[in-house]
Amino acid sequence: MRGVTEPLALYLHWPFCAAKCPYCDFNSHVRERVDEARFAAALGRELAHEAARVGRRPLSSIFFGGGTPSLMSPDTVATLIADARALFDAAPDLEVTLEANPTSVEIGRLRAFRDAGVNRASLGVQSLEEDALRFLGRKHDAREAIAALEAARAIFPRLSFDLIYARPGQAEAAWRAELKRALALAADHLSLYQLTIEPGTQFATLYARGDFALPEGDDAARLYHATAEEAARFGLLPYEVSNYAKPGAESRHNLAYWRYGDYLGIGPGAHQRLLLDGTIVATRRHRAPEEWAARVERDGHAATGQETLSPQDRAREALLMGLRLAEGVDPARITARAGLPFDQAIDPAMLMALLDEDYLAWTPDGRLRATAEGIVRLDAILPLLVR
Repeated sequence: MRGVTEPLALYLHWPFCAAKCPYCDFNSHVRERVDEARFAAALGRELAHEAARVGRRPLSSIFFGGGTPSLMSPDTVATLIADARALFDAAPDLEVTLEANPTSVEIGRLRAFRDAGVNRASLGVQSLEEDALRFLGRKHDAREAIAALEAARAIFPRLSFDLIYARPGQAEAAWRAELKRALALAADHLSLYQLTIEPGTQFATLYARGDFALPEGDDAARLYHATAEEAARFGLLPYEVSNYAKPGAESRHNLAYWRYGDYLGIGPGAHQRLLLDGTIVATRRHRAPEEWAARVERDGHAATGQETLSPQDRAREALLMGLRLAEGVDPARITARAGLPFDQAIDPAMLMALLDEDYLAWTPDGRLRATAEGIVRLDAILPLLVR
């Protein structure tokens, strides 16, 4: 690992939530009581194990995700940030993001999280409409969401928030009005997610039963395009399929994923990709929190699977991630990370067809990107393009 200079992104997973949202298929768990000291110590130990494995690398970002990491104490967050800084060479402008929900308990801790070293908050607002929040199973109401945005704006130098669109019966005019309200309160970064039905969720059961229907096809596309128009009024540009930001406010942590950089994933169910001995190694960790902690206490880590990715797999992953970006992908980057010439990573005939149909385009500087029409069809395009 010596001689690797590309910076790392570090993800720390806190798997616990106060309640399970009906649409959520993340590795999140509800517990009556959480032994925070135990899980915090296990996160620190697994982080130290990985640091010993990869060496003292530059560190560009830390992301506390979940679950609901804002249910951790600020002292736990401060300790983990200090551990990461001690184990790696943190960038002078290290980005430290923490996800939080707009509940009164979590918002009351924001100042303490800022003092702990968090400099970017990501709020799970999801909607400013009362009916939508109830439908989505959120623990906050619209008043709390607005108060949270205002409080976080005053505390953190950088702020992002999430919204969910393509909800049942959602009209374009109402969506535009909701977006304007949210962006007027906090307009640095927006993550936008189309409501989809994930297997194993409560919504999957209700949807299969016919309890509700979702906007699809052209209706969903109109809502998506309306988002870009409203975000642009506030200076936010789409830099990834689901993310909008003012120039310079893009999530550096998530860009590491989309640009197929190295990242560590610590905690229950976390995944990671690392360049080790000239190839990329994919690692996944045990999902169940208590078993994960027990394995870390016993072995120093809870990796349940490790795979050396083939050049073709690496090229496929890099393309699948990179074509989500407005900047597109650099063929030279694909070759460098995959060890495979670009024309061997894709289906040349399909590439020509997608270029002819104006779903993909070459930029003047030689990058391949999805067009406006291609972006809304990425899920269909990508399996055709990659070998």
